[in-house]
Amino acid sequence: MNKNLLLLALSQIFSFTAAPVTVFLSGIIGSQISPVKSLSTLPMSISVVGIAIGAIVATKLMSLVGRKYGFILASIGNALISILAAYSVLNQNFVLFCFANFFLGVGMAFTHQYRFAAAESVEKNMAPKAISIILFGGIISAFLGPSLANYAKDLVSEHLYVGSYLALAVLTFIPSILFSFYKNDTVVKKNIKYSGRSYLELILQPRFIQAITASAFGYAIMTFLMTATPISMHVMEKMSLSKTGIVIQFHVAAMFLPSLITGHLIKKIGHSNVIYAGLFLYGVTLFMSTFDQSFYNYMIALIF
Repeated sequence: MNKNLLLLALSQIFSFTAAPVTVFLSGIIGSQISPVKSLSTLPMSISVVGIAIGAIVATKLMSLVGRKYGFILASIGNALISILAAYSVLNQNFVLFCFANFFLGVGMAFTHQYRFAAAESVEKNMAPKAISIILFGGIISAFLGPSLANYAKDLVSEHLYVGSYLALAVLTFIPSILFSFYKNDTVVKKNIKYSGRSYLELILQPRFIQAITASAFGYAIMTFLMTATPISMHVMEKMSLSKTGIVIQFHVAAMFLPSLITGHLIKKIGHSNVIYAGLFLYGVTLFMSTFDQSFYNYMIALIF
């Protein structure tokens, strides 16, 4: 556990809170301020698009300025965007809320780079353990984010959830302080000529197609369920925000816990079998989701 790895692990705890808070609140808030109810989940959908686009932005920016300054800029940006989200909720501005969620997604793409920075911070043979440490921080943030968002929701009287995003602004700003002590070891290499396989050769590999297809369908199922669940529980079934938050917390924790052992499983049974095991668990989720809308049923389905 060197200094860089410790800073990355601590930063993950605070920075990743943006993800569970977005899952937890964006749909509920969307259902309240959207002029068209069918667009209630649009903020969450846009945040996922933001993550995809942000992945390109994050890698490009850090190739220019290094990881340290890339992470600091992202942290400050996340905090400012969280304040913008609070302002949009305060003014019941749905378009501005969608805009804020998109850039929270872009910011999350920078947080996803922590695991790669962790791998670079240790010897090659220790990289899997370093990545596991970062992912473990995500489990903590899964409980920290929704808990604080629920606790702070009434912070601004008569304006529900404004306080939640103000609390998120504080959490996402903390990494910018931590990264000021980060040693920027990233060496920017220019004019490197790539002499490997072409993109077409890579894309046409059966294993590549298998991985992309499974990932696309798997992510679609997860995004669909975790976006719909808060609205289904809190808005439609009138369950408390506390119970809704608990389900989301355990859902996000369950996303990260397997990451601690999947590397070992891949070595034992191979990539394909691990992928098929994941698809089987999605099948369990879909099966459980067809029963009834009870608290425990939501919990079991979202954990799987």
